[in-house]
Amino acid sequence: MSFLMMTTYFAFTQEKPVEKDSFYSLSPVEVKAVRAADRAPVTKTNLSKKEIEKENLGQDLPFLLNQTPSVVIDADAGNGVGYTGIRIRGTDATRINVTLNGIPYNDAEDQGTFFVDLPDFASSVNSIQIQRGVGSSSNGAGAFGATINFSTNEINRKAYMELNNSYGSFDTWKNTLKAGSGLIGKHFTCDMRLSNISSDGFIDRAFSKLRSFYFSAAYVSNKDILRVNLFKGYEKTYQAWYGITEADLKAGNRTINYAGTEKPGEPYNNETDNYWQDHYQLFYTHYFTDHLSFNTAFFFTKGKGYYQEYRANQSYDMYHLPFPIAGTDTVFTSDFIRQLWLNNNFYGNIFSLQYHNAKTEFTIGGAYTKYEGDHFGKLIWAEHGLTGPNIWYNHDAFKNDFNSYAKLLQKFSNHWNGYIDLQYRHVKYDINGFENNPGLFIRNNYNFFNPKIGLNYSYGGWNGYLSYGFAGKEPNRDDFEAGKNQQPKPEQLSDIELGIEKRRINYNWAATFYYMKYKDQLVLTGMINDVGAYTRTNIPNSFRMGIEMQGNVQPVDWFKAGANLTLSKNKVEHFTEFIDDYDNGGQKTNNYNSTNITLSPSIVSAATISFLPFKNFEFSLLGKYVSKQYLDNTQNEGRKLNPYYVQDARAIYTFHKKFLKEANITLQVNNIFNRKYEPNGYTYNYISGGELVVNNYYFPMAGTNFMMAINLKF
Repeated sequence: MSFLMMTTYFAFTQEKPVEKDSFYSLSPVEVKAVRAADRAPVTKTNLSKKEIEKENLGQDLPFLLNQTPSVVIDADAGNGVGYTGIRIRGTDATRINVTLNGIPYNDAEDQGTFFVDLPDFASSVNSIQIQRGVGSSSNGAGAFGATINFSTNEINRKAYMELNNSYGSFDTWKNTLKAGSGLIGKHFTCDMRLSNISSDGFIDRAFSKLRSFYFSAAYVSNKDILRVNLFKGYEKTYQAWYGITEADLKAGNRTINYAGTEKPGEPYNNETDNYWQDHYQLFYTHYFTDHLSFNTAFFFTKGKGYYQEYRANQSYDMYHLPFPIAGTDTVFTSDFIRQLWLNNNFYGNIFSLQYHNAKTEFTIGGAYTKYEGDHFGKLIWAEHGLTGPNIWYNHDAFKNDFNSYAKLLQKFSNHWNGYIDLQYRHVKYDINGFENNPGLFIRNNYNFFNPKIGLNYSYGGWNGYLSYGFAGKEPNRDDFEAGKNQQPKPEQLSDIELGIEKRRINYNWAATFYYMKYKDQLVLTGMINDVGAYTRTNIPNSFRMGIEMQGNVQPVDWFKAGANLTLSKNKVEHFTEFIDDYDNGGQKTNNYNSTNITLSPSIVSAATISFLPFKNFEFSLLGKYVSKQYLDNTQNEGRKLNPYYVQDARAIYTFHKKFLKEANITLQVNNIFNRKYEPNGYTYNYISGGELVVNNYYFPMAGTNFMMAINLKF
């Protein structure tokens, strides 16, 4: 851990000095509407295309963000290909707002982000902005800890072609072909990408087969821009979402996979998740003057897929099927193969009107979206035959989401800027039953007013800001399944951010203090709902408080170092735990005060040291430290993830030939010290035989592994 802590002490920001607002100003209009300007009092990190390319070796999008402040990542398959997760300041993905070119991406129902449905999307991304805290008003699910905005709509003025190929451990492959026309006749441009990613995964049978396609075409004039985007993703992954038991972890069985093992003999070979997702985006921008512009976009996202399971010794009655007769005997149970389907449509419109001059930047905008989801289960095989219809549940759901906002960034003097951002959001749920509660119908409406206000001061390379933001967020679909008597309340968040930074030619540093106060946060308590399932319940008061320090230094041309360090306190003020009592029936309760929030480490740090010993060669050491995390809100030392430090190394050699604009060879070795660590897990407990039985499950990550790439730009 010495390398990480040594470089963390520098506390220099990872962003190099840039021209004022250049990252923001060069963004397309539809992206600027939801991004924060450089002088806005918002805690943020910007990643350029060049920085993204260095990290993009085939792993999922969260792994590209691993070195940014307060980020913790995980992967079901253990190597970053397939299903992955991200937390920012301890906030999980259902509370992180994600937009693609300003268009919402979070799943409308569970509000999570499934980046596995966007294979190799990073190869089409030109820039990323991560906002921590409430951030600025965006479209889609409420930001309850962070916002991630991806932009693909920048214009490539010159023709290009790229061929990117990666290979690594666990037979991991990434093949990408990109090409673009550049500006044709000063008005037309188009870009395309084809990608294929495959991996066997670190965990047994946790393979991934991922394919994607991206196409974009635009017409550009002095006053108008018209762009159409079409991108598609397909994923087939073997399920690895159960984790492993504590007993297997201690026994060294780190790659064991319980999925498919209900089948007698060899595990079922098609216990897979299968999903297709198509995105259609149409953008129109009109510049009335140099200072006034209007943008609107229409979008349609089609998702369809299922996960397939082998289930042993289940009752025909469970699937509403009559019992088969075998001779004179009635057969009550059978092995089944089933598919749980989701077929959804998500569509809508976003819009913004933007005015700016030397002192004022004013934006009004909003979005209207509609979600239509059909949930159904299909039986495709039974050991003793299917005796009736193969659909055993079919429930549709609808969600309407409207928001409007107004943002003003006003320069009062040469040094002072004021910021105000007001958003109104209306959400309507219509849910017609659930798999385990088919008679429950939900008709809920929510109205949220989300104000943000702040001040920014800048002078002589110094920049400081203070902001306050408020956000409201509706529950997820699964929260409503509890029943009429256990309906959840919406969550609320008040966020204070206080930041200071210093920028110079060869060094930068920054520090941000934050205090995020939650009311009615939804968490798992162990409580069982009306249909016998564990459900999230509202807890009155909880908070996250911390300081983020970050920085970059380059004292000489051949050496540079960057680091970030987050120290935080994440607490539930009063928590009631519910434990199943198998001896006496019902549940017992335990009460706790001031305990740590689940999966919220108090220390998160990352550091990068880069050496450039000779022309066109860069060698980097990348370190990551995460302190211990608790698996529930009881702060019980017997239910935790151990702290871990992971060291990676990367070498990049770049060269140019007459027929090549640029070529580079990259070799990255991950976890070079072969650390055994688990960044994610869960727990459930019960009382049996007069004793408390604790069941901890963990998601192990791979030991030492590598990825190498050859990237050619023509």
